[in-house]
Amino acid sequence: QVQLVESGGGSVQSGGSLRLSCAASGFAHSKYCMGWIRQTPGKGREEVATLADDGSAAYADSVKGRFTVSRDNAKNTLYLQMNSLQPEDTAMYYCAVGCSGSLCYLGTCFGYWGQGTQVTVSS
Repeated sequence: QVQLVESGGGSVQSGGSLRLSCAASGFAHSKYCMGWIRQTPGKGREEVATLADDGSAAYADSVKGRFTVSRDNAKNTLYLQMNSLQPEDTAMYYCAVGCSGSLCYLGTCFGYWGQGTQVTVSS
């Protein structure tokens, strides 16, 4: 069955960097739209980045220029490199698989989600 396992979260100071990983199993993630979504109790859910099967990426304005989404097809793993982190980036970060047949864009349908990894940025 489809499994997504995120890792790489942690606590950093403002201006620091983290790289999140999402190990996928049960499907070939290179053939699907993949996304990173973050959630906080106060701000709700925000789609941060998507990566289509053709390699095209889309980013929320709030992270553009600071975050980079990529994938390693051989490892069936999705990454999110996060630089210049700010306190407002503090959230639980989830990776997710786009719904079969849906277009890949911010706000698209996501069918499967991982359990999330916490990112905390202190000022």
